[in-house]
Amino acid sequence: MFDSALKSLSHSARNGSPILGRSQPRRRTLWLVFIGLAHLLGALTSLQAILEVRTAQGAVAWAVSLNTFPYVAVPAYWVFGHSSFEGYALMRRGTLEKLSEREHAIANDLLSMRPAGTAGFAVDHASLLEKLALMPATRANHTELLIDGEATFRSLFESIAQARDYVLVQFYIIHDDQLGRRLKDALIAKQREGVRCFLLYDNLGSHDLPAAYVEQLNDAGVETRPFNPSKGKSNRFQLNFRNHRKIVVVDGKTAFVGGHNVGDEYLGRDPEIGHWRDTHVKVSGPAALCVQVSWMEDWHWATGRVPELHWKSTPAPGGEDGIALCLPSGPADKFETCTLFFLQAIHSAKKRVWIASPYFVPDEQFISALQLAALRGVDVRILVPAHADNLLVYLSGYTFLPELEKAGVKTWRYTEGFLHQKALLVDDYCGVGTANFDNRSFRLNFEITMLFSEPSTVESVEKMFLEDFTRSKPAYATEFTQRPLWFRLAARTSRLMAPVQ
Repeated sequence: MFDSALKSLSHSARNGSPILGRSQPRRRTLWLVFIGLAHLLGALTSLQAILEVRTAQGAVAWAVSLNTFPYVAVPAYWVFGHSSFEGYALMRRGTLEKLSEREHAIANDLLSMRPAGTAGFAVDHASLLEKLALMPATRANHTELLIDGEATFRSLFESIAQARDYVLVQFYIIHDDQLGRRLKDALIAKQREGVRCFLLYDNLGSHDLPAAYVEQLNDAGVETRPFNPSKGKSNRFQLNFRNHRKIVVVDGKTAFVGGHNVGDEYLGRDPEIGHWRDTHVKVSGPAALCVQVSWMEDWHWATGRVPELHWKSTPAPGGEDGIALCLPSGPADKFETCTLFFLQAIHSAKKRVWIASPYFVPDEQFISALQLAALRGVDVRILVPAHADNLLVYLSGYTFLPELEKAGVKTWRYTEGFLHQKALLVDDYCGVGTANFDNRSFRLNFEITMLFSEPSTVESVEKMFLEDFTRSKPAYATEFTQRPLWFRLAARTSRLMAPVQ
């Protein structure tokens, strides 16, 4: 019976029967229409990419991929191609247009704490940095450098325990592990004491955070919300943006900013990673209010509300000479704040530029800036991990060695664990924050960097760098040029992908 049925189908197909014969041309026609529409959509989308992508390299990379393989590239562009966070920008503009008298008073109070003359910030271009930050440099701050997880979280939990009115917390990654549960318990305990607690986390960075963790916090009264970049119909495809900030503010008087997220690996408890080398800063004084402004904007985006907070600047004891500037940056900014800051720092350097970053993937303008600095006699040093946790970053990092070395830039690889700190030392000022030295932090992430010119803080950061160099080994151009062809090709290919990361 099966044989006779098969013969019948075959006979029908040969004689044009609709059972099979007509369906095959119809399928071919549908496929041709699909392919044609896909390439047409790819071509149209590539025009948008050429018009909107901020870098020439990124525009070329998107245009080529959208036209050659649109089936994957078009949906990828919808998700990853945008470099401007329009929804957040519109929210910010609306907020600025509705500034109340109270908010004007807040701004005037911060301005009253500016140092006498911008030259007090130890750089000739402090006014430019203030324009980028949209906030003033302030005096009367006290800064404590917190090296590695034990020092950071000990100080952080001590400050939370001392809170009297509110605690504002924001992290890119929160794990439901020993450290994560300690944070949860600390916030719940303070909430039960009558201290208002707020927790903001990035929903992509903390994608594995259990719903039960969040529910326990909310049930206890700790307002806990995700920072969702795809919130709203017009932003539904904006999945490429990350809120990479790590912030804690206590009572508007003390703030913590730096590279640590909340997870046991940041305390060196992950046996596969080992020692985790990271840095945070604790800032007391008017600069804490500037950090609070950054948190408030992100909370407003996530919830549509702004809680009642303290906005009267309080000088820190012993911080008379402590000048600090808070520099938030992100894809909703009018300019590429993070890019312009690092370019300004490198171009203005006269004695030294020391940069520590776990993800060092500079584009051509930064390579040129670093080369120019080294050629004019500036001591330029780059500190990166010996073993990166990202294969593309690890491979592409080798390609920069010949270009930097020939100009006199020295590169070091940290060997005692994984280096995750984001620190900067330029002449007589320093910075600690959340921004990596790559396209994502420059253009796609919400970041925050604290800058200091207080001599004792600068000396502490200098000492920290020098100790890190003793735990590092120099990297040379031969590590790339003398590698096999397949390795150099893989490294070059990884570098090509950097603009679209």
